[in-house]
Amino acid sequence: MRRYRIGEMAALSSLSERTIRYYEEQGLIRSHRSTGGQRWYTDEDLVYLKRIIELKGLGFSLLEIKRIFEMKDSDRSGNLRRKALLDEYRKKLDEDLAKLDALQKHIDELEWHVHQLEKAEDGFTECPGALCASCQYSSRCTFFRSEAEKPLPDSE
Repeated sequence: MRRYRIGEMAALSSLSERTIRYYEEQGLIRSHRSTGGQRWYTDEDLVYLKRIIELKGLGFSLLEIKRIFEMKDSDRSGNLRRKALLDEYRKKLDEDLAKLDALQKHIDELEWHVHQLEKAEDGFTECPGALCASCQYSSRCTFFRSEAEKPLPDSE
């Protein structure tokens, strides 16, 4: 079994020594101590650090990660952790799909505004008017009114 000092772990994991110590304080990993009191880590600890990086990248909080890691002692088969991870992945996927949908609506709105501003050739002082009827976004335009909706001119 290979032993790594904290500086080596930092280099191998692309994390700072401070972050590794923090993860240790949070109970996510455990260091071993030499007789002189120096921290050292194993290949398994490196795997855990890389797993933390991966899960954080997917939006997991340290608390969620810790909860999953803590199952190891009571879940020899790994089935409980697999199910917990699957549930968490599905939850994150649903959350991210909702964010994606909201972002797509935002992008559509921005595209509409860009399109409207590009059509305003004679300055930006009034609605493009008749051009609205042929606009692909006319159903969304808060300014466009079809001929049937326009008020009748005052007859005097």
